[in-house]
Amino acid sequence: MLAPMQGLTNRAMRAVQCDIGQPDVVFTEFVRVSHVARQRITRSDCHEVLAGSDDVPLVVQLIGHTPEALAQATQQVEKLGARHLNLNMGCPFGRTTSGKTGGAMLQQPELIEACLDAVVREFSGSVSVKVRSGYDDPEQIFTLLPLFERSGIDFIVLHPRTVVQKYQGLADHAITARVVVATILPVIANGDIVSAEQGLTLLEESGAAGLMLGRGAIANPWLFAQLRRQLPQADEAQRYRQSCDYLNRLAEEYQRLFCGEHQALGKLKSVLECFSEPGLLPLVKKLRRCKTLPRFLSELQDVGEGE
Repeated sequence: MLAPMQGLTNRAMRAVQCDIGQPDVVFTEFVRVSHVARQRITRSDCHEVLAGSDDVPLVVQLIGHTPEALAQATQQVEKLGARHLNLNMGCPFGRTTSGKTGGAMLQQPELIEACLDAVVREFSGSVSVKVRSGYDDPEQIFTLLPLFERSGIDFIVLHPRTVVQKYQGLADHAITARVVVATILPVIANGDIVSAEQGLTLLEESGAAGLMLGRGAIANPWLFAQLRRQLPQADEAQRYRQSCDYLNRLAEEYQRLFCGEHQALGKLKSVLECFSEPGLLPLVKKLRRCKTLPRFLSELQDVGEGE
């Protein structure tokens, strides 16, 4: 699965990921649910909901904190054609909507239950949650499992860090393995999966039903095929060429989606933040210095010709 990543997994990115890596499932960026506006979801977010692929299931991720608003948003996205919903209980940042949304919901378990009941009741397709292991206690997830099982959701995506950790330290997949044993629900493992070897080991050791890839796939969309053992691990020279091809493809899509070269360049530089392979750092450093989109594309062309 391709993880929902705010500012990254827009419909242009999803299209490129589906073309190159062919993930089994993709997620939207989180869709904000307003608890005050008559239209619970903005027009731009409605476009994201409509931008699914015929070949790859699209999961619409909602973020909100009132049962009534989430129920109405659920009705709205189902009318738009959504078949799969996910409730965000993991975002560690406060700049989402007012109220306890995302990971902050873990401070109010009774709110979680009411919100899930509202979504499951109104939706005819699959419903899942994406959750951290706890707000500030990594053992909290075990107190939430009975709630999730009662709610009627279909699966859990677990990122085994606490909310207060944000992205510090390492994801503790020993917790993932314990959760797999402790619940009847399928568990998807998420967090710090950046190589096929690492992902396959995690699947074997945790017993998880699947993997959700975030930064690893944003930097290397071929990772999905490598996990299926359809592609070998690329060497450094191959990764250089792959990365240039990928960024060129993204640039084409971003220029179609976003308003102006400046915005497209900003989005491309956001993608670069996910690159961590030592062999790609010289390329990343050059591209980060580019002040214009033509210069960015020229650097990619120069690298390709140099190869």
